[in-house]
Amino acid sequence: MNSYKLTETLAVSGQISAELVADIAAAGYKVLLNNRPDGEEGGQPSSAEIAEAAVAAGLEYHHIPVTAINFPGEHLKEMADLFDDAERPVFAFCRTGTRCANLWVLSQEPEQREQAAGHARGIGFDLSMAARALS
Repeated sequence: MNSYKLTETLAVSGQISAELVADIAAAGYKVLLNNRPDGEEGGQPSSAEIAEAAVAAGLEYHHIPVTAINFPGEHLKEMADLFDDAERPVFAFCRTGTRCANLWVLSQEPEQREQAAGHARGIGFDLSMAARALS
């Protein structure tokens, strides 16, 4: 599993398996955020499977599905609160990590977005979803 640290308390990745959840908890994360709708792609684990593994590993679990069509969705403020909570490090995932990175950039205060975008772009994320939402 490749994960990318956007901040000291936020990492994003592509799809995870239920088997990897214990490793995420062992790495110090307290919150697992799933931005992927169930059934987006054949063979992906369901939110219920990931939630069960998260609870077993002692993680707080949030399923806030976002698609390119409904980006950024109606729960951006809730995600911003999770992303900004230094006491509860967050591991967020979607299909590739790109959606999560775009949501993080968009969740930043306007004066911090450019710096956040530069960091995410430097990692290699395409931020076109955030750019469209801001235009």
